[in-house]
Amino acid sequence: MEHRAGFVNILGNPNVGKSTLMNRLVGEKLSIITSKSQTTRHRIKGIVNGEDFQIVFSDTPGVVKPSYKMQEYMLDFSKSAIIDADIILYVTDVVENIEKNADFIEKVKQSEVPILLVLNKIDLTTPDKLDALFDKWKEIIPRAEIFPISATENFNVDNLYKRILELLPVGEPYFDKEEMTDMPARFFVTEIIREKILLNYDKEIPYSVEVVVEEFKEGTKRINIMAGINVERDSQKGIIIGHQGAALKKVGTEARVDIEAFFGKKVFLNLYVKVLKDWRNKENDLKRFGYKQL
Repeated sequence: MEHRAGFVNILGNPNVGKSTLMNRLVGEKLSIITSKSQTTRHRIKGIVNGEDFQIVFSDTPGVVKPSYKMQEYMLDFSKSAIIDADIILYVTDVVENIEKNADFIEKVKQSEVPILLVLNKIDLTTPDKLDALFDKWKEIIPRAEIFPISATENFNVDNLYKRILELLPVGEPYFDKEEMTDMPARFFVTEIIREKILLNYDKEIPYSVEVVVEEFKEGTKRINIMAGINVERDSQKGIIIGHQGAALKKVGTEARVDIEAFFGKKVFLNLYVKVLKDWRNKENDLKRFGYKQL
């Protein structure tokens, strides 16, 4: 039996639904989803295995003009995903500005691999407007195959998935057939905690936070986790903790529930907050947090 395998990389601007689509295609919640932009910071791989295929999906950060070093490295993740893709899923939606980040779209166009342009959130528009968008995107990336979908409503995602299978190159699997992701368990703990911070705090606070798992001890029935929440300023530390620790306790409670669901075990979660001044612009901190390859 002929085996197919390949890397399917999901690219696009912030808030177009890349992570929602990734989770739909993989069938697991690997990427965190919030209404805030720049939710995804790293390349997150989700692996789907069949008897005669392996699809390695890769969620990437939303494309932004960098304001600090961390965003420069996030953009590097997205640029590298153009280069090493076997299939590109360029995700847009029915409300974003088509001209946004045109230079990045030009890089996508220059790729020689198949491009599937995913027009997401079609439940938010009319047939006439959808037809007009379809025509505009066909002008911008003429060789792209366009798939109108709604990732949240799971509309037309199956047809997209079938086309991906058809386009996969012939080859041996890249990962063990039992694997679901190439990320370690600690990574998903940090992402779950960060998701709760994104949901519970406003303005700059969530973007100034980096979560690090300091201790992860897994027993047969329980996992003991200690995680540090790094912020850039003393005032941010006070906001994260909240009055008499109430805000931090809420984040911890919500995160623990999701971590227990993810691992299928009881979890003891200990959170603390510390100040790491201007970490988003410091090379050493960014290397330590996995934004820049060592």
